[in-house]
Amino acid sequence: MNTMEPDANTIELLRHVSTATLCTQLYKRGFRNVYIQGVSRLTKPSGGNLVGPAYTMRSIPSREDLDQISAFDDPNHPQRKAIESVPPGHVLVLDCRRETRAASGGQILTTRLQVRGAAGLVSDGPVRDSGAIAKMDFPVYCAGGSAPLNLLLHHAIDLNVPIGCGGVAFYPGDMIVGDDEGVVVIPQHLVDEAAADAIEQEKMEVFILERVQQGAALPGTYPPNAETRAAYEAWRKEHGV
Repeated sequence: MNTMEPDANTIELLRHVSTATLCTQLYKRGFRNVYIQGVSRLTKPSGGNLVGPAYTMRSIPSREDLDQISAFDDPNHPQRKAIESVPPGHVLVLDCRRETRAASGGQILTTRLQVRGAAGLVSDGPVRDSGAIAKMDFPVYCAGGSAPLNLLLHHAIDLNVPIGCGGVAFYPGDMIVGDDEGVVVIPQHLVDEAAADAIEQEKMEVFILERVQQGAALPGTYPPNAETRAAYEAWRKEHGV
């Protein structure tokens, strides 16, 4: 599947907007299912939001004759190959079918992702070594912790194909944005416009919040009427934003 290299300016904009704002922008464009369910931020890395194009891995339920511990002796095992194939700056997104009884990876694999320059890890399953991973300066979003290894329930089978993660469709190259609230996926062709409009929305909301803090009632303020919009334009000029 063809993917486009993301614009560096767009990446920087997305580091500073909330997933809530992005959900609103995507809703305006007809996209209602963009927020991953059942996943939260495990780590508290520096550098703002997690941002990067998706590199995906799909799993199916494991089978006892195939998913023995010896499967990892093969360097082309899809889980291991995924870790070694994610391009720098991309986010590895794991389809674990929301299965929480087994881990989708652990500290060693996560560390290898970080060393290779991946932007982060998103999984709708848990991770093992979750306490150690939680201390890493690397963005990880998952469904908590679980000690059993992935082979117990997962058979990794495809790389960089369309997947489901947390009930949301992910296509290779779609933009991933994660903040304290969670993770949103932006269809690749909408990334630039959604980022630009999200920045503008948040500027307006800073102004609206100030007005509400000063006692303004919601009608005419949120959403803004013509009078409020005119006041906002004056406020922008005054504050140089």
